[in-house]
Amino acid sequence: MSSRSMRLRRTVRVASIAARGAAGAVAITRLAKAARVADPVSVASDRDRQPASISVVVPARDEADRIGPLLDAIVGSDGVGEVIVVDDQSSDATASIARGAGAVVIAGTELPAGWAGKAWALQQGIEAATGEWIVTLDADTRPQPGLVPALVDRAIADGFDFLTVGGRFECPTPGTRWLHASMLTTLVYRFGPPGVPSRPDRAMANGQCMAMRRGRFLDIGGMGTVSGHVVEDIALARSLVASGWSVGFLDAADLLTVRMFESLGDTWAGWGRSLALPGVEPRSRQIADLAVVLLAQALPLPRLLLRRGDLIDIVLAATRLGTLAGTRTAYDRADAAYWLSPLTDLPSSVAIARGIARRGRQSWRGRSYS
Repeated sequence: MSSRSMRLRRTVRVASIAARGAAGAVAITRLAKAARVADPVSVASDRDRQPASISVVVPARDEADRIGPLLDAIVGSDGVGEVIVVDDQSSDATASIARGAGAVVIAGTELPAGWAGKAWALQQGIEAATGEWIVTLDADTRPQPGLVPALVDRAIADGFDFLTVGGRFECPTPGTRWLHASMLTTLVYRFGPPGVPSRPDRAMANGQCMAMRRGRFLDIGGMGTVSGHVVEDIALARSLVASGWSVGFLDAADLLTVRMFESLGDTWAGWGRSLALPGVEPRSRQIADLAVVLLAQALPLPRLLLRRGDLIDIVLAATRLGTLAGTRTAYDRADAAYWLSPLTDLPSSVAIARGIARRGRQSWRGRSYS
């Protein structure tokens, strides 16, 4: 081997160590925020409860197969003044099921120019509501009866103008648990865990369950501030933070379960659509975050299995395995598929890369968006 080739190999090796070390330092710094996570949302005792009128708004498009359990849990439950289901031009029995469960059903109108479907459905429901506070829930959520007042209680107690929470994921097949847990972990590697302070331009949220003061929210334009966003929840949180709102994102796994996807293919297609946070994160930051996920989360374990690893890979692989203990409570079941989810970290990285590279229009629920 020539001296030139040796110098080139040495340069590549040094660059690899530097890149992996830097990515690892960034990832570990973000993961270490878990030591400062705020307490999860819990049901307050009656003496601690803050009196407030609450309307629940549920955007629903072709949700006949999923919306029943949600409505059974919240219609007529303690602290809930009304439940409004916005039937977003469904082609199934969503509206009749909602009426039968005792919810108020609003027939959603055609999308105005520049609006995405969920944002428009939420806007119509929030405008029609009468409560001082609005709690929005997706049709695939399964709340405990005390979630809604507990969410508003916590927002009032902590001074949040806008609060979202993460629930516990119900993944019905080994394939969904295998891939979903890996995809969830990419968010932690990029943004840290819920319940910790973040920069305004890195604020996170979960649109499956949100709470806000109705009047103040409508005064600033409501969902119109993020009307065209497909990833409307995170776009909204960042817009509100930039406007001076106090925004929180907390854990509520004991009070909320979510069944997002039914199969491995659903998980890949559904979450892969938004995992890169299109329209929310600048492209340069998407690429930088992908590098952290790839170098610090996805590659260390394969490098060790292929006997090409070094001390950096050992530290990062051990860190990755440690995250499994941290995200365990985010799942209703932790079987072998869950514990083997690091084996899908490379596909999850590919999903993020595909989301970054995708340009033009994308489809969701029979609609196409820019």
